[in-house]
Amino acid sequence: MAYTVTTQTPASRIATILGAILVVVLIVLPFFAGRGTIQDMFFILTMLVLAQFWNLLAGYGGLVSIGQQAFVGMGAYALFGAVILLGLDPVPSILLAGVAALVIAVPTAFFAFRLNGAYFAIGTWVIAEVVRLLVAQWKTLGGGTGTSLPRDATRDMWFVEGIEEMLGVRSAAARDILAYWLALALALATIGGIYWLLRTRRGLALAAVRDNTEAAKSVGVDAARMKWTVFLTSAFGTGLAGGLIYMQKARISPDAAFSVTDWTAYVIFIVVIGGIGTIEGPIIGVLVFFALQALLADFGSWYLMTLGVLAIVIMLIAPRGLWGLLSERTGLHLFPIRRRLSGGQLTTSEE
Repeated sequence: MAYTVTTQTPASRIATILGAILVVVLIVLPFFAGRGTIQDMFFILTMLVLAQFWNLLAGYGGLVSIGQQAFVGMGAYALFGAVILLGLDPVPSILLAGVAALVIAVPTAFFAFRLNGAYFAIGTWVIAEVVRLLVAQWKTLGGGTGTSLPRDATRDMWFVEGIEEMLGVRSAAARDILAYWLALALALATIGGIYWLLRTRRGLALAAVRDNTEAAKSVGVDAARMKWTVFLTSAFGTGLAGGLIYMQKARISPDAAFSVTDWTAYVIFIVVIGGIGTIEGPIIGVLVFFALQALLADFGSWYLMTLGVLAIVIMLIAPRGLWGLLSERTGLHLFPIRRRLSGGQLTTSEE
């Protein structure tokens, strides 16, 4: 008998084809879409990146952090510092944003990993507030009031002139298109990288650590190493997203860059309603979140109350989120990671 182990399903093969078509459409979107649509898609893609990394941390690693705003803010301020103080171009400075978030994640993990459960979550929040207060003292970058990117830095940004000539748009629109393409590349790399990780032996080890740390250790899994890997990876990716977001905004302040509502609460909402512990969940969640924001943003505090009530209702009706409910009833998996045996039909004599 010849058995093979596979994770693919007929639905995932169809999804791969449709996904490739969608990627092509998203790449050429700036050629026929308006600036408002490009800005909306940039928001969706960057929030999707933040949600996927938080989902990797909490949904697959079991590390529920409510301090991800520390990495968004640190990445953003690192980009501004590289541009304003070092004279670097904003585009390559995005990589420095990820590195800065990675650096700040090391002492954060050192202290936070000594806490468990709710204490870990609160600990990450406290550390994020400490980082915000420290950054607010950075006078060369505006202190508590913040600062803006220099006009010449945004005007002469890499690739902007080429986009202007190719699409016949103004400089501001070209910067939005550049930021959108970078966000699309980051989102695809994030989803692809996480999917690859989950299909490897490290993905199995990560799931074992999430479900039962002691049991994972008993079968040889280095639980501490897996937690460090996931935490640092999530911090690096979140820092990249933070740098990209504020490169597009071109204006920063500590309260905005380290906002727990914008960069952690909304991200948790996206993952929870979409489906924690799945790649598809954050995709569904970010689309629902964007639709709700477009419909209810003008209602002030009622908007936030609606988000809270909706999250509670979905958690009661579908504890695994909208995608979890759908996949449970239909068996549909667009990014399957469960391994299955196929082939190896028994012969008559063997039966």
